[in-house]
Amino acid sequence: MALTIISLMKQVPLPSEMRMGDDGLMDRTKAKSIINIDCGYALEAGIQMKNDNPDAKLIVCSMGPPSFVVSLKKAISMGYDEAYLLSDRKLGGSDTYATGLAIATMLKHLGFGKGLNEDFIIVAGRQTSDGDTAHVPSQVAENLGIPQATFIEVASLTDGYIVAKRIIEGGYQMMKLPLPCTLSFTPTGIDPRRPSLSGAVKARKSEVKVFNITDINLSDKMIGLSGSPTIVAKVANIVSERAPIKMCEGHGEVELVASLIENIKSGKNTIEVKEKKVKKEKKKPEGFEDVDFRKGASGILTWAEVVNGKISRPSLELLTPARDLAKDLDEGTKVVTLIIGNGIDDLAKELIASGSDEVIVVNDERLEEYRILPFASIFAQVIKDKNPEIALFAATTAGRELAPRIGVKVDGGVTADCTALEIGEHYDRKKKIRYYPILESRRPTYGESKLATILGFVCPQISTARAGTFEVPTLDESREGIVTSFTPKLIEDDFVTEIIQTVRGEGGLQNLFEADIIITGGRGTVSDEMQLVKDLAAALNKQGVNAEWAVSRPVVDEGLAEYARQVGQTGKTVRPKIYIAVGVSGAVQHIAGMKESETIIAINHNAKETIFANSDFGIVGDYEDVLPELIAKVNDGFTFGLEVK
Repeated sequence: MALTIISLMKQVPLPSEMRMGDDGLMDRTKAKSIINIDCGYALEAGIQMKNDNPDAKLIVCSMGPPSFVVSLKKAISMGYDEAYLLSDRKLGGSDTYATGLAIATMLKHLGFGKGLNEDFIIVAGRQTSDGDTAHVPSQVAENLGIPQATFIEVASLTDGYIVAKRIIEGGYQMMKLPLPCTLSFTPTGIDPRRPSLSGAVKARKSEVKVFNITDINLSDKMIGLSGSPTIVAKVANIVSERAPIKMCEGHGEVELVASLIENIKSGKNTIEVKEKKVKKEKKKPEGFEDVDFRKGASGILTWAEVVNGKISRPSLELLTPARDLAKDLDEGTKVVTLIIGNGIDDLAKELIASGSDEVIVVNDERLEEYRILPFASIFAQVIKDKNPEIALFAATTAGRELAPRIGVKVDGGVTADCTALEIGEHYDRKKKIRYYPILESRRPTYGESKLATILGFVCPQISTARAGTFEVPTLDESREGIVTSFTPKLIEDDFVTEIIQTVRGEGGLQNLFEADIIITGGRGTVSDEMQLVKDLAAALNKQGVNAEWAVSRPVVDEGLAEYARQVGQTGKTVRPKIYIAVGVSGAVQHIAGMKESETIIAINHNAKETIFANSDFGIVGDYEDVLPELIAKVNDGFTFGLEVK
């Protein structure tokens, strides 16, 4: 059977052109659209695979309005053979759960995923810029019942198997997957090619096959708002609360650095803090009936991800919102944590001391390394057994692919990359119903310019929390809890994906979370391969300051640093006492990862860069001149106002 490579592509609006509608939700009708950036890398990955397998067929599929035909024809001009679009007004309002189901149904209609011995590969972008969830590839894979790998940088087809390099916190994994499978690609792979002249001619003559839901035998009850387990309740603009920057003055690097030192001593600018309004309890309107949609579900389930024999910091952070949510729910609500691995019994004590009431331990020598298929199966079994009302995952590379796959297994929606989790209420004014209690999951979206509140109406209500957003709980060794063992039912097919090698560097995730000072190099620091940035971090460490160096995404794309050191929306969220951005332009995606820092210092040769609008102190100058002077001052004892113990 000939190989088919299927690329899932989405056309997205430019975030800068999105507008808020009168209903408080986003209106994209007048915004210009482009092929989603990550999808471009997946399109190129598909073409690269065809180059190595000339007999393979390339097809591209999408779901959306008729205007998506433009982008599908561009894919044909790049080298794709066929294009298909699922377009129906009844699909409007579909969340990622309903979207994944609809796309998988279209693929089955095209003859894929019917349980036969098929040779096909699905390639997709890691996530879309309008939603930023990274859910759909996992949901499509689960609906088709095939293995997957996400956050892929490069992949090749060898002897009937996919060998892929997967980016993880601290390094990468080499994986081996059988066909059929789904792969989602990061924008650190091979840059997408431009359409050729002959390709453009082919695209003009080609026809995009358009289906509606009746064509693919998809019920309207399973898609759109009626088929979506989650809804967007409201969207608000994200407004910066940082005071105006203090710019350093002087001629040359010596005077500029001296000005910075004086500015730090005198303190940053402040803004008047308005007294927070006391949140008044809303009075339920007359005629509304209370509905508890939980149907007996109770408790909060979290996942403790194990990395190098230790519980990952983001997993411990989860217990902070979990405990807060438990307090706001019914009396006696428990926080239960599932931990999966090999020889991990001793870690249960740390989880109880951190806030878990019960720890469920799954020990299996085959599960020493995270694997999505068995882990998803185990979670589905535990959810069926415990019936929790809420399930929380850290938004790590593992958590972001695991949660949506579990969501499909339990017919529930997932909210991605949350920065706030609260118990609230929802009024359905048409039905005169108040839903309470309900999880309000808040997450930045549309290029970090908006804050969306998402509600889920199926238990467990599943959310992933952005790493670095919540504080790690203070250990309380006196806390008591229950530790139970769980023996899941696993089948041979759960282990068809093989981990060939796992490589993790010494720096990265943990160091960035714990550092008091982080020096981040951006695109403007690649001329010396980040050496001056590293030297400043080293000088501070010699002075007894816990300092670490990091990078913005362009530096990772250049191959000068590992992904684990990337700060930003698609990297890490950090909260150091001092954040020094060197040669960083200040894209909203980067600001998202560093805006919670106590003090931000920007050094850039271009005074018009956005980073200065998001900083407390600024120096306009070339980093090659400023950093050596700054390093000299640090060697003389300057520590940016931090006390050294």
